[in-house]
Amino acid sequence: MSGRGKGGKAKTGGKAKSRSSRAGLQFPVGRLHRILRKGNYAQRVGAGAPVYLAAVL
Repeated sequence: MSGRGKGGKAKTGGKAKSRSSRAGLQFPVGRLHRILRKGNYAQRVGAGAPVYLAAVL
């Protein structure tokens, strides 16, 4: 059975890291994402949209 790859467990746990710190930003990415979803700007909001918005702000 070729093409299966190796089994193994995915890494879980560890310290929680905010999306703002991952992107190296000061503005809260999570809060902006919530506001974009809540504000009826679009049916769906991508994962990169609040990161871009936080970077611009």
